[in-house]
Amino acid sequence: MLVLVTYDVSVTTAEGRKRLRNISKTCLDYGVRVQNSVFECEVDPAQLAFLKDRLLEIYDSEEDSLRFYFLGKRGRQRVEHFGAKPVEDPVHDALIL
Repeated sequence: MLVLVTYDVSVTTAEGRKRLRNISKTCLDYGVRVQNSVFECEVDPAQLAFLKDRLLEIYDSEEDSLRFYFLGKRGRQRVEHFGAKPVEDPVHDALIL
């Protein structure tokens, strides 16, 4: 299924900047960055559960926010992109070495 993960992390402290880096790195393990704090993740239910658990461990509920948008199995068909920086589709544009 396609899940859009978005986040807003307070970076006024060193701890906040560290959380931002850790959230970004975690999201990169499951998807592709489409904007600064937005990732498209193709995951199965088990991967989604692990991703959510990991992100919820990292973020600070008093200062940060996480949002998950569930676009479903046919989510890629619902995405329209306009403008610069087209995003590669990891499912269809995979490079195998």
